[in-house]
Formats: sequence, C-alpha cells, structure tokens
Amino acid sequence: MNTLTQPPIILITGGSRGVGAATARLAASRGYDVAISYVRDESAARSVVTDVQALGRRALAIRADNADPQQIADLFAAIDREFGRLDVLVNNAAMLAPQSRLEDLDFTRMQRLFTVNAIGPILCAQQAIKRMAYRHNGPGGVVINISSASARLGSPNEYVDYAATKGAIETFTIGFAKEVARDGIRVNCIRPGHIYTDMHASGGEPGRVDRVKDSIPMGRGGQPEEVARAVLWLASAEASFITGTFLDVTGGK
Repeated sequence: MNTLTQPPIILITGGSRGVGAATARLAASRGYDVAISYVRDESAARSVVTDVQALGRRALAIRADNADPQQIADLFAAIDREFGRLDVLVNNAAMLAPQSRLEDLDFTRMQRLFTVNAIGPILCAQQAIKRMAYRHNGPGGVVINISSASARLGSPNEYVDYAATKGAIETFTIGFAKEVARDGIRVNCIRPGHIYTDMHASGGEPGRVDRVKDSIPMGRGGQPEEVARAVLWLASAEASFITGTFLDVTGGK
C-alpha cells in the first residue's frame, strides 16, 4: 500500500457481517476510510457504517451482487465518486449452500457458487487494477483474497463445490500476484478455518464450529476479529515484501 498523507481507502466486499464486518471495524480503528458492499442485509450494513463513522472515519455501503458485473462496476464507480481512489481491496464476499454430497448437487447451485465466489473476485480485481496499477497511472495497492481451509481439506460430504470455488481463488491469487507485482500491487490470500460466523447457518448447521472444534489443534473455533487482524497485517507496510502467498488462520488445522 502506498504511503499517503490522506487516510487510506479500503473496500471490503461482503462487509456487512462476519469477517467482513470485523475487518471494516478494525480498519476504521487503524485509520482507514471504509467502503463495504452487501447484498441483502441493509440494516447490518448501516450498522457497520455507523460504527466506522463513530471512530471518526468516512464510510460507504453499496448494495452490489458479486455475481453481477454491472453492479461490481457501479460499486467501484461509487468509490471513485466518494473517495477518489482505492488502496486496499479485500475480496471477502462469498456464499455457502446447504450441506450435500456431490451426487446431489444441482447445476444452478454450482453455477451460482462459482459466479459469486470465484468469478466475482476476479471482476473486482479487474476494477482494482485500473485504479491501482502503475501502468494505469495508479499509486499501487493491495488485494487480499479470502479463501478457506476447505480449499485444502475439500469439505467432503458437506460443500465440495464451495471448497472448489476457494481452490480457484487460490490459483487466481498466485497468477494475479505475479502479473501485477511490478505494477505496485501486492496480492495475498487468507485461509480462515472454522470461524464463528452466521455463514454456517447458510449451510444448514449454525452450530458447526462447536461440533468440529475438537478436531482443531487449539481446541476452539476462531473469531472474525482474528481473521481481520491478519487481513490488516497483510494490508500494512509490515508486509511490504510479501506477495503471492497464503496465511492460514485455522488454529492449526
């Protein structure tokens, strides 16, 4: 991230809940002006905006579906109007579908998952490049992709399609990081493990973290704030020589 006298600008997709909301609040506490995208829960998005503003930072919440290229373009245009630039993109928006074995997955579900979880972050990255890259007269920047430990573990009998979308994000991270390294953009990826968020309810098991926590070497699930701290570290100058790499936030699993 470039050093500026003005507050840095961070965009967190899917920033109204869970890891995204925790990252937005922590970023504000560290001096960032914050933009978030959300899809459905306007009340939750407004709550994040209120919390960011209470810390003396500017905040913007935009409804934008990661599966819609025009909505993504409109999201970045809104950031241009409000802030005039972008320093950090956190590709956090993702969806989960009910637990299922592979043979029972339907095409519509798989298509939606891959569009939101894999194609959407690539579309966001395209927009970020146009604003950050030296070749586009940008100042440089940081992109952080949020993957999942499921990309390594596969999530058998639960979400192999979700795990596959996260595997795609990890391959994308490697190639993207190499492509833009000399354009002043660092690209890294975080793999959260079993984190206490309401995303598990989307999979049909709100208490999933408690069910599996004995399989975690540290013996507990993680908190969204623990992932947020990893995000903000990778966004900071302390990680200035780190790109194309992965950081597990998994309690050792």
